[in-house]
Amino acid sequence: MRPRDFVIFILICLVWGFSNVLSKIVIDHWSVPPLFFAALRFSLVALVTLPWLLPMPRPHLRVAAIGLLLGAGNFALLFLGLQSASPSAVAIVIQIGVPFTTLLSIFILGERIRWRRGLGIALTLLGVLIVLWSPQGIELSAGLWFVIGAALAGSLGAVLMKRTENVAPLRFQAWVGLVSFLPLACASAFWEQGQWAAAAEAGWRFAAALLFSAIVVSVVAHSAYFWMISRYEANLVAPLTLLTPLSTIGFGVLLTGDDINLRMVAGAVLAFIGVLIVALRTRKPEPLP
Repeated sequence: MRPRDFVIFILICLVWGFSNVLSKIVIDHWSVPPLFFAALRFSLVALVTLPWLLPMPRPHLRVAAIGLLLGAGNFALLFLGLQSASPSAVAIVIQIGVPFTTLLSIFILGERIRWRRGLGIALTLLGVLIVLWSPQGIELSAGLWFVIGAALAGSLGAVLMKRTENVAPLRFQAWVGLVSFLPLACASAFWEQGQWAAAAEAGWRFAAALLFSAIVVSVVAHSAYFWMISRYEANLVAPLTLLTPLSTIGFGVLLTGDDINLRMVAGAVLAFIGVLIVALRTRKPEPLP
């Protein structure tokens, strides 16, 4: 990988990691309802990528389903999880999406799994279980249940995306934003209260966070990532994506005071080794949130 591209990839992962912690601040510290925040984010994504909207990629129903899973489903559940879970715990538990994707690929795409990928899946699950373990047993808070749901939605969307070829990144982003905005807006109107008051109280900070998450993260960083995987082999790119959870943990410690203990470190190391094994045995890396 060229030094310039390596620096770009590091910046992408840092942007994603910072975005996770920033979302925690918006939702938890500033009390902006998560579905409302996600709806505004995807409305901006749809608006910015509007020139790339047409023609709609085929098959239409599958593209719409992928957009809902990777957009509304993944981010809504992730933001709901960040209301009560720390960014560091989320960064580790969300890695369960890698074995989810592998297992769904077996059932939906008919892919075969060999012992190395099986070992990677086992290590990832073991690492996540260590993070959730306590002397009283497995502790899975409501927030982390939402995170697991987000991982499952993202994994299913990634598997369906494998069956959809030749879709330009910005066109795909346009449809993710379009099909995600309306259900998120309706869900926010039905279940949440005080959305605009909370946004107004946060003021320019919320506006800046919204612009960052929609334009810098969703449009710029994701498009740059798709450009990277079109230039370099999966075995080179996939391991580097582990910089994202590591940067999330780092920003979480610095900005939200996340408590990192030895058990979390051990679980994270095992989970990341498992993800690395699976990634190195995968021909094509999976898209990230």
